[in-house]
Amino acid sequence: MKESVRLQYLAAMGIDVWVPRHQSVREQVSAEVVGCASQTEAYQGDMVEFQTAVTPILASTEVAGDHKHDLTSLTAPARDALAPVTQHAKVYTDDQAWKGLQQQVSLCRACSLCETRTQTVFGVGNKHASWMLIGEAPGRDEDLQGEPFVGRAGQLLNEMIRAIGLQREQVYIANMLKCRPPNNRDPQAGEVEACHEFLTRQIGLIQPKIILAVGRIAAQNLLNTTQPLAKLRGHQHSLENTPLVVVHHPAYLLRSLSEKAKAWEDLQFAWSVYQSLES
Repeated sequence: MKESVRLQYLAAMGIDVWVPRHQSVREQVSAEVVGCASQTEAYQGDMVEFQTAVTPILASTEVAGDHKHDLTSLTAPARDALAPVTQHAKVYTDDQAWKGLQQQVSLCRACSLCETRTQTVFGVGNKHASWMLIGEAPGRDEDLQGEPFVGRAGQLLNEMIRAIGLQREQVYIANMLKCRPPNNRDPQAGEVEACHEFLTRQIGLIQPKIILAVGRIAAQNLLNTTQPLAKLRGHQHSLENTPLVVVHHPAYLLRSLSEKAKAWEDLQFAWSVYQSLES
């Protein structure tokens, strides 16, 4: 962040520059960026300056005498000037949160699946997606590649996504479990519980507008119900205050080709729910 831009932010917010009298603002800014030869160091310098400028406001800390400031008291030009820097910090914070969560998943040993996995399968896709798809657990191909819904089932899922006008890269795909159950058996209750917090945090970071529960097992566990898939399909449910629609699992469709018409009905219903949210 350039010194002139920083001073404009501070002036627009009505905040006096709080530096020692013997040191000018230019000297302070120059000292902060000395040695920032690499792009990473320069970025860190930006974050330090950003925190210097806005932390007192966000915390309602006393600055410049007895006056207090908060974001609601800023003028429109001040808020507009601050917006790019705030967004810059949010992206940085989100990125760090994702990296931390993925590392926790990779090191997790909360259940016995850690003993038989090749690797954890975290999730893939757009981290700011409007659509989030959640399946039950990784299979053999997923365990080997470290990515959910690959192989034949993944290819069919990609076609299902394209059927509603989206690409795989535009949505976020995850599973309830981050490790493969041996022999692709159904997930056990304790395993689902062990991974629950990871999935909840993924949903919280993405904040999707709609969630698709892919398959019966995912739907029943996510909705905490024993109702059959036939009764769960075609209805708008809710998960973490987000609309949820149940769709057929692509692996099931590969075994039951005649059910593909029902899968298209599911996707059409999901699209109608999404459009109602946009209107």
